Amino acid sequence: MENQTVAQKLEALVKLQSIDSSLDELKKLRGDLPDEVQDLEDELEGYKTRMARFEADQKELEDAIKKNKEGIKEAEKLVKKYNDQQKNVKNNREFDAISKEIELQELEVQICEKRIKEAKEKIELKKEEITKIEALIKERTEDLENKKKELQNLLGESEEEEKRLLAEREKAAKKIEDKFLKYYERLRGSLSNGLAVVSVVRGAAQGCNIIIPPQKIAEIREKKKIVIDEHSGRILAGVEDVIVDEEAKAKKAAPAKRKKVG
Repeated sequence: MENQTVAQKLEALVKLQSIDSSLDELKKLRGDLPDEVQDLEDELEGYKTRMARFEADQKELEDAIKKNKEGIKEAEKLVKKYNDQQKNVKNNREFDAISKEIELQELEVQICEKRIKEAKEKIELKKEEITKIEALIKERTEDLENKKKELQNLLGESEEEEKRLLAEREKAAKKIEDKFLKYYERLRGSLSNGLAVVSVVRGAAQGCNIIIPPQKIAEIREKKKIVIDEHSGRILAGVEDVIVDEEAKAKKAAPAKRKKVG
C-alpha cells in the first residue's frame, strides 16, 4: 500500500464505496422492518414488566386480605372470651372495663372488614388491567411474529448476496491506507446518503451537487493527490465527462429543407 499511486488509492476507495452502496441498497430493501421488530420487542417487554408489577400488587393485596381475615378471627375469639368473663364480674368497674375491650375488638373487626373490601375492589381493578395487558401482549406477539417472518423472508433472499459483498468489502478495505479508511468510514457515518467517495458530473460533486471550480476539476483529472470537497468533506475520485452526440445535435439544430414547388 505504501507504493500505491494516487490513482490506485482512489481506485481502491471507489471500489469500497461501490460495495458499501450495494450493501446500503440491500438494507433499504428491508426498509423499516428491523426497527419495527425491535420496537415491538421493546413494547412487549414493557407490557410484561407492567403485568409482573400488577401481579405482584395483586399478590400483596391477597396477602393483606388473608392477614385481615386472621385479624377478624382473633378479634372474634377475644370478644367471645370477654363475653364469658363479663358473666363472672364482681362489680361495675370490671364490667365497664371488659365492655370497652369488647368494643375495641368489635371495632377491629369492622376495620379489618373495611380493609378486606377495599383490597378486593383493588384486586378487581388489577385483574381488569391484567386482562387488558394480556390482550395487548397477544395482539403484539402476533404482530411481532408476522414482522419477523417478513424480515426473515427478506433476509433469506439477500443473505447470500450480503455475505458475498461483506467478503468483498473486507478484501477491499485491506487495500486502503488506515488513515484514509478511518476518514472514509467516519465521513460515511455522518452523511445521510453514505456517499463519501464521488465523481464530479457536469461540474458538480455527486451526492451534494456542489459546483466544483475548474482548477480543482483539473487537479482531480491529474490524480496526483487526493482531492477533498471543502464543503462536504467528500473524496472527489474522478470526473465523468458527459459525451454529447455532436452529429445528432447538429441534425436537431439544422432547419428543415423546403420542398420544391413544381
